[in-house]
Amino acid sequence: MTDDASEALGIPSKRSLRPLGGVLAAMAVSLTGTRISVVALPWFVLVTTGSATQTGLVAFCEMTPYVVVKAFTGPLVDRIGPRAVSWTTDLASATAAAAVPLLHALDLLSFPLLLVLVALIGAARGPGDLAKEVMVPEAAERGRVPLERATGLSGVIERLASTVGLAIGGSLVALLGPLTALAVNAGCFALGSVIIKLALPRGMGHTAEEAPSAAGKTEPGYWRRFGEGFTFLRGEPLLLTVIVMVGITNLLDAAITSVLVPVWARESGYGPAAIGLMGSVMGAAGVGGSLIAAMVAHRLRRRMVVLTGFLLAGAPRFLILAFDAPLGVVLAVFAVSGFGAGFVNPVLGAVLVERVPRRMLGRVNALGDSLAWAGIPLGGLIAGAAVTAVGLVPVLLTCGAVYFLTTHLAGLRPEWREIDRTRRRGVLKPHSKEDASQDSANAAI
Repeated sequence: MTDDASEALGIPSKRSLRPLGGVLAAMAVSLTGTRISVVALPWFVLVTTGSATQTGLVAFCEMTPYVVVKAFTGPLVDRIGPRAVSWTTDLASATAAAAVPLLHALDLLSFPLLLVLVALIGAARGPGDLAKEVMVPEAAERGRVPLERATGLSGVIERLASTVGLAIGGSLVALLGPLTALAVNAGCFALGSVIIKLALPRGMGHTAEEAPSAAGKTEPGYWRRFGEGFTFLRGEPLLLTVIVMVGITNLLDAAITSVLVPVWARESGYGPAAIGLMGSVMGAAGVGGSLIAAMVAHRLRRRMVVLTGFLLAGAPRFLILAFDAPLGVVLAVFAVSGFGAGFVNPVLGAVLVERVPRRMLGRVNALGDSLAWAGIPLGGLIAGAAVTAVGLVPVLLTCGAVYFLTTHLAGLRPEWREIDRTRRRGVLKPHSKEDASQDSANAAI
């Protein structure tokens, strides 16, 4: 039987890298579009309103629906299948993103309407990002790729998208204006939808197999699935500690990305091109870090890798902006931060996937991501209000100190010792007899 025939029947071939390549390609184009909007949207609001508070409000209105919708989409992804969720939500994101420059050209884009459109984009992006994340372990399994290597490659894609997207975004905003960049963002989402819909094998990304119910007759409903995910997560102290820590660092990352860097670029006179350049340098270094992590992270002590990565990725970015350093020094610090950040996600992603049963991956991943991202909507909002109240430098110094304390105090907790005991050479860790049986069946195939 050929590989294509096997995929059409939903049977993994002996070794096929096509599924992993398809998922990573879709992630690449959609994330590139998102990074373009990271430059274009805040700059559009900042130059048209002159208000850091309103700039933070736009970020809040995009990320709040992202987090909330993503939290409740997990059971649907497990039931409907990540492939269908991914291509439909990417198409919805493309439609909402294209409406921004179109309505502005027609002189119909008011600020409240802009808030509604970015909220729609966020609501669609959450399930779309989740669905692609859920397909990575399946794609890795089909290609016989170690789990840490697959999550490392997805980290490479994220960093590469940051490099390319932020560079394109900064260049487009500087040369053609922010609305042109937002139109390109819409095109990227549309392309991601096409890739998922047409390029992946037909047996890829369908509904996860559910464990039989006690009665053996009925399939669990939405709220029961949601409750199972919540109960499982509540019983995992390591995952909860990671989620709380990442939630705080994500809030600080959102603050620096959506408000602090744009305000710094305007006050320093470097402009939007510097925003794209800083993001590109950090992203390029992150690609290098992620590539190294993909190759060697499974041989290193995970705890030390994560804590060192956070040490490099966090506080230095805030501090260098606070000290009014030359642009060359700023770029060097952002490069070091990006390199450190490249090691973090591959390890944390592998830990999550290893500790969660495959049939529950969608709902647990959705809950975990949503809790970890819960601070992101507040990051821009709080930063905008704080800069307006006390100025840029005090906010930068405070954020840097909080970032350092959060990551290193969390790393001292006793459950962090388990992070080095979770690895099973890239194989999912069974948590029940049904999961162990399913792992055996997959190995036999």
